[in-house]
Amino acid sequence: MTIPLLHLATTAEWRAHLAAGAIRPSVAPFVHLSTPEQVHLPATRLFAGRGDLLLLALDPDRVGVDVRFEPGLPEDPASMRFPHAYGPVPTAAVLAVLAYRPGPDGRYAPPAVPVLDAAGRRTANELSLLRRTATAETPVAGGVAVRLAAAPASRQHNQLVLDGPVDAATVEAEADRTLAGLDHRAALLRGEALRPTAEDLRARGWRVDPLVGMAAPAGGTGPGRARVTDLAALRAVHDARWRAEVPGIDDDAVRQLSERHAAEEAVTDQRWLAIDVDGTLAATCILRVDGATAEIDAVNVEVPFRRRGLGDALLADAVALAGAAGCDLVTLVADAEDHPRRWYARRGFRDTDRAWSATRT
Repeated sequence: MTIPLLHLATTAEWRAHLAAGAIRPSVAPFVHLSTPEQVHLPATRLFAGRGDLLLLALDPDRVGVDVRFEPGLPEDPASMRFPHAYGPVPTAAVLAVLAYRPGPDGRYAPPAVPVLDAAGRRTANELSLLRRTATAETPVAGGVAVRLAAAPASRQHNQLVLDGPVDAATVEAEADRTLAGLDHRAALLRGEALRPTAEDLRARGWRVDPLVGMAAPAGGTGPGRARVTDLAALRAVHDARWRAEVPGIDDDAVRQLSERHAAEEAVTDQRWLAIDVDGTLAATCILRVDGATAEIDAVNVEVPFRRRGLGDALLADAVALAGAAGCDLVTLVADAEDHPRRWYARRGFRDTDRAWSATRT
């Protein structure tokens, strides 16, 4: 792919674009785009100091309307031309959604846009979703710490997300500093370069689980057994599952683990899929549509209904629904050492990246 074009949007604006299926011209007869070298200029001009700004990275070949390179404002460099898209731009042209944060002075620097292959898209949207959902984020050595006020029991939404060089002692110190007041410490270490740090944390008494990112093409035709529903309809089953899997979990923690999904629904297109057998809920998963990239999460088949092909039907329907929503890539995360990874691989998912989830209570 050529260098992506970038569009600026707040978290709320991106959620509205997803609902509409397109980014539409608003204050001008075109959708204002930028190159990675330009985007800091309109960002500083329009969004100085904001903590909820996103960069929508678009594939130029998927924009679908006339793009003209035209002058910006008088204060911009005289030789600079900005790409303007004359018409609605489909959200399916957005390969990745990147959090974009200002410096201490409120101004933005030119961003480092990742390579948007399957691994880059999966990891970019994973980090972006955590930062969009968070009610607070704090820069730390090697990455960022996120916290979600409505769900302090969720380790996923209250943790360090690290992809830069950092040692185990620093991870512990940063976790103590930014996750103070919680009953856990957690860090997601992304990329092979952090494998030694993960092993050092294990030696220090942390639980460390190896993870693998996986991806497959979206589309195809599923069996059509899954129905699209929502968290409210599935909440009783969802809560009962947590009580069964975590003995002794209290009611408030169960409530929080549902509330975290409500927070995700506010920032991305999140769909709950379910398969019923003879009127009984038998299998569920979450499908998140984030532009051209979808994510499958929380795949579960209830114990009495296993070994009946329901997992296959659910996965195939999710992949097909992602394609129908305009996605070309479906991603997920699996335990690197457990059998679901092999199950997904047999169904066309390929490894894209490695990570380690480290926790300490």
